[in-house]
Amino acid sequence: MTQQTTTPINRIKEWILAKHEDRVELAADEDLIDNRLVDSLSFVEFVFLISEVSGIEIDMDTLDIGEVRTLSAIQKHFLAA
Repeated sequence: MTQQTTTPINRIKEWILAKHEDRVELAADEDLIDNRLVDSLSFVEFVFLISEVSGIEIDMDTLDIGEVRTLSAIQKHFLAA
């Protein structure tokens, strides 16, 4: 798995897949939380990664969980140009 010239959404997808080696793909609309792909132990690290790849500071106190529930929601809320 190379991380040289990957897009921000692919970096996020690779991070999730690296934690779940039994998975090879994620659908854009797959619920990452309900499907336990991001759990409470990794949630802060997950949000930090989204912040890092998007360049947007994310306030955990005001974060709407719906904004990070799926890859398409992350794309829409944090990575749309």
